[in-house]
Amino acid sequence: MARDSRSRKKKASPSKKDGKLRYIPLGGLGEVGKNMYALEYEDSILVVDCGLMFPDDEMFGIDFVIPDIAYLEERKEKIVGIVITHGHEDHIGGLPFILPKIPSPLYGTKLTLGMVGNKLSEWAPAFTPDYREIRAGERVEMGPFSVRFIAVCHSVPDGVGLAIETPVGTVVHTGDFKLDPTPIDGRLTDYAAFSEEGKKGVLLLMSDSTNVERPGFTQSEHTLSGTIDRLFRQHRSRRIVISAFASNLHRVQQVVDAAARFNRKVVLVGRSMVKNVDLARELGYLHADDKTIVDIEDIGKVPPGSLVVMTTGSQGEPFSGLVLMSRGEHRVITLTEKDVVAIFATPIPGNEKMVSSTINRLFACGCEVVYEKEQAIHVSGHAAQDELRVMLNMVRPKFFVPVHGEYRHLVRHAKLAREMGVAPKNAFVLLNGDVLTLEKDKAVVKDRVQAGGIMVDGIALGEMQGSVLKERRELAEEGTVAVSLILTGEGTLASPPVFESRGFLHLEDAAKLREDLTVSVEKAVESLGAKAASDRELLETRIKGRMRDALRRFGRGRPMILPLVTVLGEKPLPERPRASSQGRGRRRKS
Repeated sequence: MARDSRSRKKKASPSKKDGKLRYIPLGGLGEVGKNMYALEYEDSILVVDCGLMFPDDEMFGIDFVIPDIAYLEERKEKIVGIVITHGHEDHIGGLPFILPKIPSPLYGTKLTLGMVGNKLSEWAPAFTPDYREIRAGERVEMGPFSVRFIAVCHSVPDGVGLAIETPVGTVVHTGDFKLDPTPIDGRLTDYAAFSEEGKKGVLLLMSDSTNVERPGFTQSEHTLSGTIDRLFRQHRSRRIVISAFASNLHRVQQVVDAAARFNRKVVLVGRSMVKNVDLARELGYLHADDKTIVDIEDIGKVPPGSLVVMTTGSQGEPFSGLVLMSRGEHRVITLTEKDVVAIFATPIPGNEKMVSSTINRLFACGCEVVYEKEQAIHVSGHAAQDELRVMLNMVRPKFFVPVHGEYRHLVRHAKLAREMGVAPKNAFVLLNGDVLTLEKDKAVVKDRVQAGGIMVDGIALGEMQGSVLKERRELAEEGTVAVSLILTGEGTLASPPVFESRGFLHLEDAAKLREDLTVSVEKAVESLGAKAASDRELLETRIKGRMRDALRRFGRGRPMILPLVTVLGEKPLPERPRASSQGRGRRRKS
């Protein structure tokens, strides 16, 4: 499989029966997204999470990025299980592409597995997963690993942390968590379980670093109830559109409850929003009267003042419900000055520009826009500094690795751990691919494995820094010049070459450059003689070289050059068979 060029090619040697435990992060360190790691002991590997990451501005046309699992593919027969901590995309989004390559028992809570099932049915319908449903409080044996599942509070229900007993010692992974004293579903983070593990002795703690820069405690999700009520009271006669993460079912529950109190109907917009709410209602994680939820096709039957629209698009996703509304392209809902739009989320790092553009378009539609910068309509699902201190104090690990965060978050969390009593040499700031080798009284980083990212572009997989992305960058920055020429069978030009330019200079306005390019192509053809008609690859290489020389003399940039050659009398190539629509997840060939 094609790899990220930033991946290290050096591989750790296959594990030996040396009685050592290896922690191998494959994603989620120094970045927000594609969380995945492995614990390896002798001939057994336990995998935790399998997420995706949204692309940055330089990944033109890329939908998302998933972890590079070359290390696991080579050892897939050793995998005793894959554990999923919760149902967010950055923890389950890579499964449709990765699980078929390393088929293993998949452990998760009921809601988490339901959300995984929705993704697999869409992206990998032919694959049959081996689901193993678990509950918080249970313990499951997986090879040499004994995994205890610990309830944690987060912005999606049914999340768990992990206490993994190994022959070397206990490893605790918090998962994504916060210490919410008044969670919407009443399911508290299990302080007692974490404290119990701390009393028994913990070899290694891996803890969520997302909000390490925020002082104090993260506010309770319950505090938003007053904000939602105030929004409904202030705009009794207007249609209200609320955008939030489709997975934040606690927030959906609060909106549904408020709608019932204010005699409003709720319309769900966005495929993921509809799927998640239907699943949560079916499994009993979200409670809503059938009379409260209205199908989008019946929206015209409800007066605007009696309606609230719950939609996707809080991150400015191009084809989400809110973005389509902001562009005036939604098939049912048209926004006007009579609407109020509230965005109940903060931008994920990297999405700020898309969110800002969406907000600007909403203002241009004339509607009133309420967003986080203006009013307190979002609380995080991640622990802030004091909560992280509490976790460290409960678990009291010998060794510590901060996870789930950009590099500065990891550094600051390691510093916080040292302040809380972890020995300075025992707090490790790692990068994806680093191998932390643990013994009962010792931990060292001395190996690396291949770890990077795989691009997903539509239905294809490809390199992070490969030819496709390189071509897109060149097109975006320099443009392209295409030259079309017709040759006789003897290798001479049948007519003058024709040039077309896109994203570069308009050649109609540069007569001298056009003349120079024409001469360059003519010389390239003449230099090959009859071989020009038979050796297409050599001809195209010669044309590109001559045209680049002409462009360099002209002092312009370096556009992509596309020679299009037709030879008179040459038989056309046979038509390629069309790709099957079932080919999702195949690698892009460069």
